[in-house]
Amino acid sequence: MLRLSLEKPFAQGGNRLCFIHPEDSGLCVKVRRPDFTLEDLRRKKGFPKSLRPLSSFDDNLDEYRVMCRFKKNYDDVIYRHVSRCYGFVETDLGKGLVSELVCDEDRKVSQTLKKYIWDHGQDDKIMAAAKELADFWLQLRVPSRDLLLHNIVVQMEAQRIVRLVVIDGLGSSGLVPFACLPASMQTAKVERKVKNFYARIDRLAVQRQRAYGTKFPGYHGQLIHDGSECQKK
Repeated sequence: MLRLSLEKPFAQGGNRLCFIHPEDSGLCVKVRRPDFTLEDLRRKKGFPKSLRPLSSFDDNLDEYRVMCRFKKNYDDVIYRHVSRCYGFVETDLGKGLVSELVCDEDRKVSQTLKKYIWDHGQDDKIMAAAKELADFWLQLRVPSRDLLLHNIVVQMEAQRIVRLVVIDGLGSSGLVPFACLPASMQTAKVERKVKNFYARIDRLAVQRQRAYGTKFPGYHGQLIHDGSECQKK
């Protein structure tokens, strides 16, 4: 069993905490936030979603199922822009989902796209990387929820952007499974996600200009302790 309770998470989402794997610093372990149970999440959703079984609110289980489908449907090509998943492990904070920890050349945990744009704006490098991700998403017709900027990380090497990696928000939330839709409908859904992705980049860039010199907006997209290292000394 991995002991995470005495470790400091490097990032926090709405429902999960992210830790560097204590036995393999190239991996990340995602566990549910102990202060926000599945029961709490179900109550928050309200009727009729509150009638769904608790397991349907488990982000780790949902992500694992999505990643199994991705591995089957796309083979290794999907991991160009999606983080790898390695299954579950027992921890003292509950069952954790193990995945690739995306790091920069200096072994620091890669920052999110939201943080990059807040720091650098819409420079040529990030817009070229965003286009590569968008083209990839369209070419493979990758099912996803909204491509939120805090769910995408920017992997850097020698001041160069290597790739953008989507680390959360994958899979389709529609009533009809994405794979069962006609190809034209799949394409249309992905095109909407990509259009909204670019719109989010534009909105954040405008917000950055208007709020120049102020604090980063919210904790979503910011490492809890900056400078977290993939390779422990």
